[in-house]
Amino acid sequence: MPNTKSQAAASPSENLRGLLLVVFATLCWSTSGIFINLITDATQISAVSLAFWRDLSTFLILLGSISLLRPQDLKVNRKDLPWLIGMGGISIGIFHILWNTSVVVIGASLATVMQSNAPIFVTIMAWFLFDEPLTARKITAVLLAAIGTTLIGGIHSSGNIQVTTSGLLIALGSALTYGTLSLFGKKLSEDYQPWTILLYIFGFGTLTLLPFQLNRTFPSPINLETLSLFLGFLLISTLLGFGMYTAGLQKLQASVASITATTEILFAYILAYVFLSERLDFWQIFGSILIISGVVLVSLQNQKQHPKGN
Repeated sequence: MPNTKSQAAASPSENLRGLLLVVFATLCWSTSGIFINLITDATQISAVSLAFWRDLSTFLILLGSISLLRPQDLKVNRKDLPWLIGMGGISIGIFHILWNTSVVVIGASLATVMQSNAPIFVTIMAWFLFDEPLTARKITAVLLAAIGTTLIGGIHSSGNIQVTTSGLLIALGSALTYGTLSLFGKKLSEDYQPWTILLYIFGFGTLTLLPFQLNRTFPSPINLETLSLFLGFLLISTLLGFGMYTAGLQKLQASVASITATTEILFAYILAYVFLSERLDFWQIFGSILIISGVVLVSLQNQKQHPKGN
């Protein structure tokens, strides 16, 4: 079904709905750190194995739900399979591998800082692929988001972290693959329901992670508390998060959605403050303000601007 929104500027109400969907998605995504912490502590499962079981379980839930409720949504055009394979393999599977590895190699704080480069990659790639205008407002918003994420990530106090060239390259790869979620999703969201896209990308993401899981045993111990945590991980951090983000991409430019998604860092630190007793220092609070400023700035789009169709 053709999407006329790509031929004309989106209305202010559509932009607002898209921004709210993306912000809500990042709120859901921000819970993943708490769930991962609790699940790995309870089962001693590796981060890569948890990513595999997360992707596989999400795929099976979506496959069962769509087959029962809307079986017609299982169909996709053959010409779109390369996009779905790319999004699933790169934006889900490879991203999970690179992200987990970067956290291990250079630490969670610096890995988070490096991932703030994702909107920069998206903005530049969207300029080439979708002819999205690279305005001064977008560039300023990207800089504010990147600086704010750097301050929140604690780079100002990370002088004792040993950074290697390979570690930095892995972290940059994580940012790049994370950024492709917006690019692939923008292309596919014009023709398919969000749940259809998620079904296929988590299926292909599972296949990407499968070789890393072949020699690993089933996670244990499994009890009711662990299952409850994993269910929350699937429903909140995964299904709601990715579902709302994909729906938001239908109403926003890929670069705008990616920049707005940096609010995940702010939500993650707020939740860590409440549930894990982590505290923000002055620079982290200042960084949060910069991120919010960048999101507000990029949301104030020029209503006279007419982006080219893709």
